[in-house]
Amino acid sequence: MIRSHFGVLAIAAMVGVSACGEDKKAQAPATLTIAIGSVAPLTGGIAHLGKDNENGARLAVEEANAAKIRIGGKETAFELLAEDDQEDAKVGNTVAQKLVDAKVAGVVGHLNSGTSIPASNIYSGANIPMITGSATNPELTERGLKGVFRVVGRDDQQGPAVANYLVANTKPKVVAIIDDATAYGKGLANEVEKTLTAAGVKVLAREQGTNKTVDWKAVLTKLKGRAPDAVFYGGMDSTAGPLLKQGKELGVKAVFSFGDGACTDKMGEFAGSAADGLLCSQAGIPPQAASKKFLDAYKKRFNTDPILYAPFTYDAANLLIEAMKQANSADPARYLPVLQKIDFAGATGRISFDEKGDRKDAEMTIFTMKGGKLLPIAIIKSGKTVKYEDFVAQSTAPAADVAKK
Repeated sequence: MIRSHFGVLAIAAMVGVSACGEDKKAQAPATLTIAIGSVAPLTGGIAHLGKDNENGARLAVEEANAAKIRIGGKETAFELLAEDDQEDAKVGNTVAQKLVDAKVAGVVGHLNSGTSIPASNIYSGANIPMITGSATNPELTERGLKGVFRVVGRDDQQGPAVANYLVANTKPKVVAIIDDATAYGKGLANEVEKTLTAAGVKVLAREQGTNKTVDWKAVLTKLKGRAPDAVFYGGMDSTAGPLLKQGKELGVKAVFSFGDGACTDKMGEFAGSAADGLLCSQAGIPPQAASKKFLDAYKKRFNTDPILYAPFTYDAANLLIEAMKQANSADPARYLPVLQKIDFAGATGRISFDEKGDRKDAEMTIFTMKGGKLLPIAIIKSGKTVKYEDFVAQSTAPAADVAKK
């Protein structure tokens, strides 16, 4: 009886273990959750641009979830982990490590070159791909880091584009250049200066502020005495607006020009009527030239139009998701090779990457401002400039489809 009793207990124990195993199997998650990071300044002077970037990535994630994508045989739930880097490199590194620790599968960001470059070291070291939709400093992709990409053009493309347009259309003899001492602002200003000098234009000694400077009167008073025909500023709209407004108030009679960080409708708000007539560049097609499908979805979801680079962060997030789909895996080791060779029709046109991780054949757009609204006036691609209306008129399809051709 003792033996029999122990035998019954043993059988019962085996049944219990088996049942427990079946319960665990039954309770295994049917949904695969994949986290994607999004990093941009969500507080401070350029929070409006940071939120615009985040919105683009968020829309892509929400659309992917609505499509009920399956990866590895499981229905997938994408989760966007949005972080605020405050336009600060140290904070950027902190949130980059936070995302690594959270085991994100990929990252969309950062917005600024000054945060993207150091943070990329952290992501690459953890074998997590990152795609920026707005950082333009060439250094980001010149260091040979694995898994670092961008879907906009570079400053060594954007700088010559805006400088050559300035030379061809305003014919300045003397140009003053100011930068905000950031990797982005200084880097872009350097490229503009190289191009102007090569064109035989006299460039005055460089003036500099910071990415927080809003009182430019001392710099502008000095420049007024040197009578430049044009002024170029490398920096963001929150500092460029006051620079332009104060310049006009002090009677600086020059054409003011800017890079993409200050190529926003916010310039009309920050500088008032002084913004009319400015020239600026964006490292890609303008937001209004993105696909109609994207523009309609963005407007419906956020009740506003994209400001600057939301179409590009939307594409960046979709590129990560598409590479995972094609690889049938969210493991970066498996989907990164797919991402490196991808050929993707995005909201901003056809996207593929070169060996450095830069977008092939990136366009540049030149804008002016009239009545507080930015108006695209020219598209530059492969060194050729065409009027914006001619660019759009090449096809009756949406402008983003024109960009694919």
